[in-house]
Parts: sequence; C-alpha cells; structure tokens
Amino acid sequence: MRNTFIAFIFAAYASTALADEIGSVSTKFKLMGANDKIVIEVFQDEAIPGVACYLSRAKTGGVSGAVGLAEDTSDASLECQQVGPITLPDDVRSGKRNAEDVFKKRTSLLFKTLQVVRFYDAPRHTLVYLSYSDRVIEGSPKNSVTAVVIQPWNTPTAPTPAPAATGQ
Repeated sequence: MRNTFIAFIFAAYASTALADEIGSVSTKFKLMGANDKIVIEVFQDEAIPGVACYLSRAKTGGVSGAVGLAEDTSDASLECQQVGPITLPDDVRSGKRNAEDVFKKRTSLLFKTLQVVRFYDAPRHTLVYLSYSDRVIEGSPKNSVTAVVIQPWNTPTAPTPAPAATGQ
C-alpha cells in the first residue's frame, strides 16, 4: 500500500508540464519559509509550434509551500501570442482535438491541478486557450481565456543600415 502511494506521488509530479519561469513577485510575507508570490511562466504549445503562452499564477509559500504540502489558490491569468509561423494539424483544424491539454501544473500534493486547454475557432481562424483549476471533488469557476488570431508570418529581415553620414 505504501509503495503504491509513493508511486502515485511520483507519477503525479512526473506529469507536471515544463515551463520556464520568467520571474515572480512576493505578495505576502511569511516569517518561516518562502513568501507567497505570483509566478510568471512561459510554455510552448507543443502541438502548434509558433504559439507561446504566458501564465501568471499564485504560489503559496511558508513551510508547507516549501515542502510541497500547501495548496495554491485557483488564481491565474493567461496570455498567448503568435511568435512564429503556425501550421495547424488537420485534427486541430477539424476540431477533433478541442479541449486538449497543452499545460498542466499540480497546485496541491494530490488533488488540485491548474490546466490550460486549447480550442480552434474555425470561422475566425483563431486558437483559443482557457486556463482553469480543477480538483478531484470540486473545481473552481475562476478561469482566464486568451485568443491567438492566426496571421501569415513573414520572417523578419535584418534592418538595412543607414547610409554613412558625410561631413559636408
């Protein structure tokens, strides 16, 4: 039984998405352990190269936060941008992969997860990303949405140097 529980814990942490932390700000001083803070992370939509998503989320500090026992609040904000050329796979274009997970982060030891899912709005040629928090028993209505209108992507050219000034 104990080994099953330990395996479950490792599997839960192994399934967390990889994101690069951009930075953070403290929101509440804690005498013991790290302060509560807002963390800003960036991740790529692996199925749609050319889209980067920036996520700000609450992170609980203190001793319980330091050892991974704290439960983070469901507060999060999301903004996704086109950062390169986008070619949609056919199953995304057809809507077959709507509500597909593109990011998951555990926000408590076992039962709570922050997720980002993707939808495709075909009439407007737009990718829509939704962040929300769920829990085994009860989720949260707090959510954030962002839309990426797919535009043609021209590779930027190097700027042309200005002509040299003459001393006349």
